[in-house]
Amino acid sequence: MRRIGALGPMKNIPTPAAINNLFANGNPEEVWSKAAEIVRRINPAYDFSIARTAFDDVVRLFRGEYPGYCPIRTLYHDMHHTLDVFLCAVRLMHGVHISGTRLADNEMTMIMMAALMHDIGYAQLDGEETGTGAQYIQSHVSRGIEFMQRYVADRHLPPELATHLEFIILCTDPAQAISEIYFPDERTRLLGQIVSTADLTGQMADRTYLEKLLFLYLEFEEAHFGSFQNIRDLLCKTRKFYEVTRQKLDGELGGIYAKLAFHFEDWFGVENNYYLESIEKNIAYLSKITLLNEAKYLSMLKRGGIVEKTETLVAPGSIA
Repeated sequence: MRRIGALGPMKNIPTPAAINNLFANGNPEEVWSKAAEIVRRINPAYDFSIARTAFDDVVRLFRGEYPGYCPIRTLYHDMHHTLDVFLCAVRLMHGVHISGTRLADNEMTMIMMAALMHDIGYAQLDGEETGTGAQYIQSHVSRGIEFMQRYVADRHLPPELATHLEFIILCTDPAQAISEIYFPDERTRLLGQIVSTADLTGQMADRTYLEKLLFLYLEFEEAHFGSFQNIRDLLCKTRKFYEVTRQKLDGELGGIYAKLAFHFEDWFGVENNYYLESIEKNIAYLSKITLLNEAKYLSMLKRGGIVEKTETLVAPGSIA
C-alpha cells in the first residue's frame, strides 16, 4: 500500500535486496510460491492443478527423476534458466492482464506450460547419454514440442491444449520468424509473444547472465554451432545480439516487454521495468569488460564461480 505524504502519494521504493531477489530463481519451491501469488492477483479462484503438475514434472525431468529421461545437463540451458523464463512469463502475463488485455484461465495455463517446456528439448532419453544435450541446440524446439505432445496425451489433457502450445513454444525458436507462423488465431499469437518475450528478457536480466555466457559458449562448441573464435569473441558479439534482440522485442514481439512495468506498479507501487533495467546494466558492464585484456576481463566476471568452472572445461585458447 502507498503512503500518503504532504505532497501526495509516496512510492515505496523497493530495496536493492528486493530487486536482486526478483532474479534469484534457483529454488523451485520459492519460484512456484512467487508465481502462485501473482496468478492469484489475476484470479483468486484460478485452478492450479494442471500448471502445478507440469511444474513439478519439469523439475523432476531436470533432476533426472522423470521416467525414461536422464537429468538435463546443459550448463546454460539449465533449470535456473527455465525458472527465470517461467517467472518472467508469469510477471509479464500479469502486466498484460492488468494493462487491459484480460487473460482467461486456460490462456494463463498455456503460458505457464509453454514457458516450462520451451527448452525441454535439451532433455536426453535414457540411452542418449552422449554429450550434455547441447548437441540438440538446432532441434531442441521441435524436440520440446514432441515432448509436450506426448505429455498432454499421457496426462489425458485436452488435445486442443497441445495444438495451441505447439505454436506458442515455436515462438521461442531463435531461427523462426514469428511473422511466418500461421497462428490459429490472434490470441495464440499474443500468448506466443508473451512467452518468447519472457524467454529473451528473463535470461538476459539474470544477474549471472554475463558469466553464464561462458557456459553458452561451451554449448555452442559442443553443437558445432556459430562461428565464435573463443569465449572473448562471443562476449564481444553479445552487444550486437542485444541490439538485434531489442529490434525483435520492439518489432515482431510487439513491445510487450513494456507491460512488465504494469506488474511492478501493482507489486511495488513503482512504475519501473526492472527486467529492462537489469538487462541494460548487464550490457553496459559487458561493454566495459570487453575493452580489457583476458586476465582483467575474466577477473571482472565474479558471480557464481562460473569462470572457475569454465576454465576446467574448455580447451586451451578457448577463453582468450
